[in-house]
Amino acid sequence: MTKAEDSKKKNNQSHTLIQSDNRTLCCKFSESWRYRKSMNVPFKGIKMIFVLLILLVTITGCSAKMPVSSNEDHSSTNLPQNTSPTIETRNETPEVTNIPSNPPVEYDPAWPDRTVKSSNGHLVNSCVPDELRDKATTLTTSDGVYLSALVLGSGDKGVLLAHEQGYNICSFLDMGNELAESGYLVVIPEYRNHGASQDIQEDIQHIDRDADAALSELKRLGAKKVFLAGASCGGSTAIIAGVRQELPIEGLIILSSPAQCGPHDAIPSVKKIKAPSLFVFSPGDYGGSIEKEVRKLYQASGATDKELIVDESGYHGTDMYHKGEHGDALKSKLIDFVKKKFNKSKIIVRIRMN
Repeated sequence: MTKAEDSKKKNNQSHTLIQSDNRTLCCKFSESWRYRKSMNVPFKGIKMIFVLLILLVTITGCSAKMPVSSNEDHSSTNLPQNTSPTIETRNETPEVTNIPSNPPVEYDPAWPDRTVKSSNGHLVNSCVPDELRDKATTLTTSDGVYLSALVLGSGDKGVLLAHEQGYNICSFLDMGNELAESGYLVVIPEYRNHGASQDIQEDIQHIDRDADAALSELKRLGAKKVFLAGASCGGSTAIIAGVRQELPIEGLIILSSPAQCGPHDAIPSVKKIKAPSLFVFSPGDYGGSIEKEVRKLYQASGATDKELIVDESGYHGTDMYHKGEHGDALKSKLIDFVKKKFNKSKIIVRIRMN
């Protein structure tokens, strides 16, 4: 086959461009050898015309319109007018920061026969289970007293659990564990002259400073608001310390707490607490004197959302739910109270265009 015959065969082919934009434009032409010959146009000229035609089609919109992917981000001008907001509720995740641990300290514990050392060197009451002893830390009060304490959980919702005089850090341990598992940051201090905390000469003159130290630790660890809970004098000092710290108080639980514990008068402070409050006592506790004290706190409370619960077990403080016939129900009520009354997580509102 000669070159002329080969060119003739190629130029007799048909070329078709198809455009689809709500219509079909067929740009079809056939070159025959007779047409090229009659026009007396050389082959290179035909090729140049073909190229120009392609450019013209491209410029004037003779190109296929691609479908819009559902995964593409579109401008709001292309969105339908009948849009509606979708409200999504989720727990706000607090910012994670590297907060240094408190260093362990050597001191004489109040109850050396019940004191052990954790794997990180902190003194802790032997009543604390082995698996929780690494949660122990050492707090230093404003008057220089060393306290053993447990830090459970994490987050920005802090809970103080303050035990009774004559009791120990394990009084609130079960309740603290449940709250920690529910997303709360819990600090349980062991008061001076108790358990693994420092043995000093004084009695209860400055135990309010122990509550101060625990609340300061909650703030240091990232708490943005706090819930106060305490039994007996632990509750009285939680009230007093709570109103003089800076974090918002989200709620209060009082178990068998006196209005005045030694030199510590909780009445002026409880008047300032407007957060939801729960007061619990058992008739006959300390010959009926505790009932009178708790009622004083309840009446003086500045909260409008407050409740007075009478537990018929006859026990004092946390023993009401540890040993009482209906103890499990009481403990559940206390934990539910914290969860319900603690400020709810922020609602994140997202506007979604459908």
